[in-house]
Amino acid sequence: MAKKLVRFDWAMKKMLRHKANFDILEGFLSELLGEEVKIKQVLDSESNKETEDDKFNRVDILVENEKGELVIIEVQNTQEYDYFHRMLFGASKAITEHIKEGSAYAQVKKVISITIAYFDLGQGKDYVYHGTNVFKGIHKGDILGLSDKQVEVYKKKNVHEIYPEYWVIKTGKFMNRINDRLDEWIYFLKNAEIKPSFSAKGLKEANEKLDTMKLPEKERVAYDKYLLHLMSIASRNHTIEIEAKEIIKKAKEEEKIESVLGLQSNNVPVEIIAKSLKISEEKVLEIIADQLNK
Repeated sequence: MAKKLVRFDWAMKKMLRHKANFDILEGFLSELLGEEVKIKQVLDSESNKETEDDKFNRVDILVENEKGELVIIEVQNTQEYDYFHRMLFGASKAITEHIKEGSAYAQVKKVISITIAYFDLGQGKDYVYHGTNVFKGIHKGDILGLSDKQVEVYKKKNVHEIYPEYWVIKTGKFMNRINDRLDEWIYFLKNAEIKPSFSAKGLKEANEKLDTMKLPEKERVAYDKYLLHLMSIASRNHTIEIEAKEIIKKAKEEEKIESVLGLQSNNVPVEIIAKSLKISEEKVLEIIADQLNK
């Protein structure tokens, strides 16, 4: 039986902010970004949530790596239609808050925004998306690059390395098929389990340090409460979804009734009404009869 581990968002809230556990986050970031990542410091806390529900819906952490880049990792548990805007706001806020007044624009820090979404964000078939800022010529189709001098001065090879970049991991789209070491991490993010065969960076440390059985009693009680609250949120969202579908269904039914009665009032034959609206003649007659009995 697989060892049950605490969810990654809970670990971000309570455990991964400690320097002793940086190796877990470093492993995740290294596998995602495809380079060795070392964390210099954690720059923010979870104390800025506006409501109690927001503390459960969203967990975020802002770290600075040894290259001086800012990395935002955010776990979002519920649907937000303007979430892409939120990603942009978060990256922009990090930039403006971490540059000194009067500094040259060259001091703007690179921001990497990572979202782990436990809802279906946007439309797409994949489970990992990566977005960068690219300037493409509208006539020649070439990509605008840095001059040799800019490469020398700013230690960047490409323009997009200056701008924020975005990663989105949609756990619900991941079908638990492991193709590489990043998939091992996504399996853990989705299932809170690590298989013995996994070898991705940071997972060995996560397996040792995030064991629910090693939580102090007070923390375990709080974690169980957290899971129950997430279940409550999921149930509430499910109810809202069902009610929304019922409202849409009812609206469509009322629209259909109005269409039948409108056509019937213009002496359109029943068979033509049925064919036009793609319903049975029996249903047309039923709607007309109901109207006459009112």
